[in-house]
Amino acid sequence: MNDSGDQASVLIVDDEERVAETYALRLRDGYETEIALSGEEALQTIDERVDVVLLDRRMPGTTGDEVVERIRNRGLDCRIVMLTAVDPDFDITEMAIDDYVVKPVTKEALQQVVDRALTISEYNEQVQQLNSLKLKRNVLELELEEAALEENNQYQQLVSKIERLESEIESMEELLDIDQYELFL
Repeated sequence: MNDSGDQASVLIVDDEERVAETYALRLRDGYETEIALSGEEALQTIDERVDVVLLDRRMPGTTGDEVVERIRNRGLDCRIVMLTAVDPDFDITEMAIDDYVVKPVTKEALQQVVDRALTISEYNEQVQQLNSLKLKRNVLELELEEAALEENNQYQQLVSKIERLESEIESMEELLDIDQYELFL
């Protein structure tokens, strides 16, 4: 989530104003939403405060594909969900997006898409933290005697933290299970 600790921020990008407003209305209870009615407007609006971008693929002018590329080139760390009427093709494997959802989408499905995107962000952070802790543990285990490790409180706390993070990550992986997306089929 954004650094301010407030609600997650969702940028809705769709050239159909009615569709964008409908999505914003559907998300109003759990998220801070902003609407951009074109790719160019999205690129002018987006900054580090945005957690999730819901992006239409085919728009006049700057397309969704171009918006994705320019967001990633800026190094912004937001989740991008292509939310479009365009059926997917193999080209999505090369797109720097986190999810691809074909319209129409129900209120519940829309909220689930945003929740899933936010979980991906949290998951990535947790995995990065876990890897860092494991590297520290490995160095200690290579350089120190087992008896010293067993007696040291800091090492024991490190091991406990690793175990806790592994458990949290496992739970997140269950939440991110692709089988949950059967509701879109």
